[in-house]
Amino acid sequence: MTTKTSCADFVQFFRSWVSNPLRVAAVAPSGERLARLMTQEIEPLDGPILELGPGTGVFTRALLARGIPEGALTLIEFGEEFAARLRGRFPEARVVHMDAAQLGQCGLFDEAPFGAVVSGLPLLSMPPSKVAAIVGGAFETMKPGGAFYQFTYGPRCPVQKSMLESLGLKATRIGGTVRNIPPAGVYRISRQNPLELSINGSKYRSTVEGVGITALMPEAGHAGTGRPEANA
Repeated sequence: MTTKTSCADFVQFFRSWVSNPLRVAAVAPSGERLARLMTQEIEPLDGPILELGPGTGVFTRALLARGIPEGALTLIEFGEEFAARLRGRFPEARVVHMDAAQLGQCGLFDEAPFGAVVSGLPLLSMPPSKVAAIVGGAFETMKPGGAFYQFTYGPRCPVQKSMLESLGLKATRIGGTVRNIPPAGVYRISRQNPLELSINGSKYRSTVEGVGITALMPEAGHAGTGRPEANA
């Protein structure tokens, strides 16, 4: 990527942060070192791959560098301007303009399960009910041995331990880097029992008390806003 493109991406990212800091939650795109950490365990044979919140495509480019075919990528982006730029930048990828909290409800991803999910979403700034909808929905779309890769600027996994246990998941820290703005750690979230095809049923309802999640039951309500829009 050229310096001119990098500068344009920074400007767009910064503007998005200014207009909605809770949704973007960072003043600059992730660095290349973090992108390599996020994708280091993903191989071409793992495809297809789902990316949540790709933004300007930093992790997307790292996936391509790992040998993942562009046509094997599905990119879920809530920001309309980011989604439009992604369509132009990665024309062979499937770009869907939607809220990632709708993953388990929209029925767009029932054809072939994903081998891995790469998340650039700011989970720390989201309410637990939305985090549960995103993570639970992601595992509904994955193969039994698939993994969910998430970075965080905090000292521990951004998905609470109680939530992981309720979903039948576990988190493992696989690396970190200070060569990012700000410094970040990377976690692999996977099923405690990889042979389970789904976690606690096919849909989710989250009951939140305080900052914790107390129940995950079938038949979740609508967790997001906006109608999914995919490129052809």
